[in-house]
Amino acid sequence: MKEREDDDSGSRSAGTVIVKPVVNAIRILQHLTESGSPERSSDMARALSINPSTCFNILRTLASEEMVSFDPVSKTYTPGLGLARLVGHLVSQGQRLDVAQPLMQDFAARFHVTVTLWRQMSSERIVLVKSETSPTDLRIDMAIGQRLPILMGASGRLFAAHMKLDEDAMRTVFDRMRWARPLDFREYCDQVQHARDHGWAMDDGYFSAGIMAIAAPIHDRNGELSFTISAVMFRGQYIGDEAMKIGEEISRLAEKLSNLLM
Repeated sequence: MKEREDDDSGSRSAGTVIVKPVVNAIRILQHLTESGSPERSSDMARALSINPSTCFNILRTLASEEMVSFDPVSKTYTPGLGLARLVGHLVSQGQRLDVAQPLMQDFAARFHVTVTLWRQMSSERIVLVKSETSPTDLRIDMAIGQRLPILMGASGRLFAAHMKLDEDAMRTVFDRMRWARPLDFREYCDQVQHARDHGWAMDDGYFSAGIMAIAAPIHDRNGELSFTISAVMFRGQYIGDEAMKIGEEISRLAEKLSNLLM
């Protein structure tokens, strides 16, 4: 019996059996990785000319295997951690940063902040390797490649917590740094301890006047701190419990990125 071309189970071409659901799953993954932004199931079905119900069921299966990640708030999908792990040994560090881009873009859009990714480049410096801005008219732009002293900013408090410097060594580095507004060394130490206790750190206008940053650590498989991810915003944009929520959310993003980057 002749097989129908649109049969969901498969079709035969030149002696080769083509399993259409597998083809559609691959097309969906290709679409998500190429689009660079979160997508709804209905939009993907329309763009790829796949039956909406079929597209939804494929996405649900891919999500259960962590090939895609589903955001229940925005009802959108992005490439998943399982996909990153699957191809991790084949990609360069630069390609991994590109895979992280949709997650950073989504966070920037949801919270109207700039999301920055910092990497330790030496025992004294960190460097900005990726930045994604909010799609709003008023936003903060940060140049890729800029370098900071390793203990500066929200990320610096994380490195200070991880490096476990004694107080004298930390004081020596602290005294060489220039702050945008006065910061007492004891207060800085308290903020470093907060980073240890909560898993995220805040710089409230000390690095740059009028700017607040909240950062979380990204560890490698050995538990070493290699990257930090920061939400950069205007001072007063989030305060009190709202700022605490950003800290919790950026920590969740850091956990996802640790699987993509390491």
